[in-house]
Amino acid sequence: MARKRDIIIGVIIAGSFIAAFGFFALIMVGFMGGSGDFSFAGLGESIGVIEVYGTITDASSRPVIKQLKKWTDNSSIKGIVIHINSPGGGVAASQELYDAILRTREKKIVVASMASVAASGGYYIACAADKIIANKGTLTGSIGVILQFHTAEVLLKKIGLETETIKSGKLKDVGNYSREMTEDEELMLQAVVMDTYEQFVEAVAEGRSRSKEEIYPLADGSIYTGLQAYNLGLIDALGGLYEAIELAADLAEIEGDPHVVRPIKRKKVGFWDILSKISEKLNMAVEQELTGPKLLYLYK
Repeated sequence: MARKRDIIIGVIIAGSFIAAFGFFALIMVGFMGGSGDFSFAGLGESIGVIEVYGTITDASSRPVIKQLKKWTDNSSIKGIVIHINSPGGGVAASQELYDAILRTREKKIVVASMASVAASGGYYIACAADKIIANKGTLTGSIGVILQFHTAEVLLKKIGLETETIKSGKLKDVGNYSREMTEDEELMLQAVVMDTYEQFVEAVAEGRSRSKEEIYPLADGSIYTGLQAYNLGLIDALGGLYEAIELAADLAEIEGDPHVVRPIKRKKVGFWDILSKISEKLNMAVEQELTGPKLLYLYK
């Protein structure tokens, strides 16, 4: 009888060891394998924290949108905090993030937490959240649109370089660096800027439950401190990430302290991974310099 009991105990110990080994092996695979995010949830009612750091681009927004979708479908994640430290970025990229947050809000509580800067596109995406929190010294606002491009007509004339352009219409080569902008081009680009500006104002008005007429006086590109934004009704409360997590847990009706879940960045260790990253950076730099005008929700 004692021998049978010892065998059973041995089997239990061996099984526990194998399970623990497998668990830690999964963690190591998550840290060492490829690129992307690796996170754990399911430890009870949790609050997920997603970071939106730096300029908002098509490339930087994709992982955030993917993570939002993943956590929206995860029943253990009861609320999500979007931690924003961004001056904004591309109009379309900001709008995609904004729409992704709205989709998440259909199933989850979402709170935006502003760090040092959450201006222009950074503020735009925050308006999609249920609540917005900022530090007193956060720089936010900058509600508006900017479109810039370089011209080098004088320089090119000095070095004797000319550009010949064949085009199907008089506005086809708008943003051509080899000459000054025409009056018709300026009118067209101004119309485009104002259209995206109206989209920004409308998003703020909807997010703050106010009329567009109330937002227009605040939407001249001015930046505000977190305290000013609070007094103007552009945010809901003052505080940092801790307060944002507490608010999200309260809105999600989580009892006790919530588990906080973050995506864990996988390490890239291979030579080809490093080469790929360098190539990606170079491509982004070339794209920014050589392509035409870009619409930006960006604080500069």
